[in-house]
Amino acid sequence: MHSRDLIEQYKSYVQDWRRYFHKYPELSNEEFETTKTLAKELEAMGVEVQMDTDCGTGLIGIIRGDKTGKAIALRADIDALPVQEHNTFDFKSDVDGKMHACGHDGHMAILLGAAKMLMSMKDRIEGTVYLAFQPAEETGAGAPDFIKFGDWYEKIDAIFGGHVWIDLPAGFISVEEGPRMAASSIFNIKVTGKQGHGAQPHQAVDAVVVASAIVLNLQTVVSRNVSALDSVVVTIGNIHSGTEWNVIPGEATMGGTVRFFDPHQEEYIVDSIRRIVEYTAAAYGATAELNYEKRVPPTINDPTSSELAERVVIDTLGADKISKMRKVMPGEDFAWYLQEKPGCFAFIGIQNPDVEATYDHHNNRFTMDDSVLSAASAVYAEYAIAWLQENK
Repeated sequence: MHSRDLIEQYKSYVQDWRRYFHKYPELSNEEFETTKTLAKELEAMGVEVQMDTDCGTGLIGIIRGDKTGKAIALRADIDALPVQEHNTFDFKSDVDGKMHACGHDGHMAILLGAAKMLMSMKDRIEGTVYLAFQPAEETGAGAPDFIKFGDWYEKIDAIFGGHVWIDLPAGFISVEEGPRMAASSIFNIKVTGKQGHGAQPHQAVDAVVVASAIVLNLQTVVSRNVSALDSVVVTIGNIHSGTEWNVIPGEATMGGTVRFFDPHQEEYIVDSIRRIVEYTAAAYGATAELNYEKRVPPTINDPTSSELAERVVIDTLGADKISKMRKVMPGEDFAWYLQEKPGCFAFIGIQNPDVEATYDHHNNRFTMDDSVLSAASAVYAEYAIAWLQENK
């Protein structure tokens, strides 16, 4: 039996689970009931389950093939976002202020579907498949913490995962090699000036003016400090300063993010930001301090893994379902797994105007065409089988 032969059989199964998880979202590191539900369903299939009892969130499912061999992991993230859902369909979030606004409900359903398929094809599995249901992807720290859970990461020889993607038409899959998602870092800036009376600005050092100048000057990091051929983003997402209408504030804080694809550029980018922040503040008679925190590295697909993934998609769904898609600037903590293991991260198209699946990820109207998810399950399952067969 081939995975493609099970797509229709498990179509409703995968859809139903996606909608169940969508209705009952849980935030990062709070996925307690989600983890219990996943464990119960996997155990009902006959899958061996290892739960992270210390944290209460996240689990590993283990499927051992009829033949011995190496090990591969298939990964799904399981956390939702603190977003108030504005959709009106009957499976909309039942939890106030929480929503699967990124698609992780679909990822869990896809991996459950893949587990079903793999359990019915154990005679084709030449090794072991680990099912990694990882918490807290949205924090950027979920994967590094999950790597430390048990010995599953140490035992695997490769890993495969994916993300449903709203910019890709439903049913298409992208598995190109090389950079796919950007590194994601955060930074905070504290500006210190001198508080004063709003009517006597000459006796103060206005932190609002200094912060504004820093924001404008930071635009030159991308436009004048980085090659136009490279993809880099520097964004200020918040500014906080002052409380009164007639008081010149002496302090201001700002927060932002940096995105890039080339890890070798990071030090230069950060040095450029720090230089602009400190010297701009000094020009106004103020000081400024930059604190930089790396969240996730860039997600870079291994060429050999991507080549196999493309063959699997063509074999399972047909050559017309392969799509070439540009790399994107959002970050993904799947990148941490690829630091030491070869693997591929796929984009799974879910866009379909007929079901209003057109809103961007993290939008309060985000949804997906979940009729195509069982096809993704088949790709996951077939990739695991093919990798184990080709890497004895």
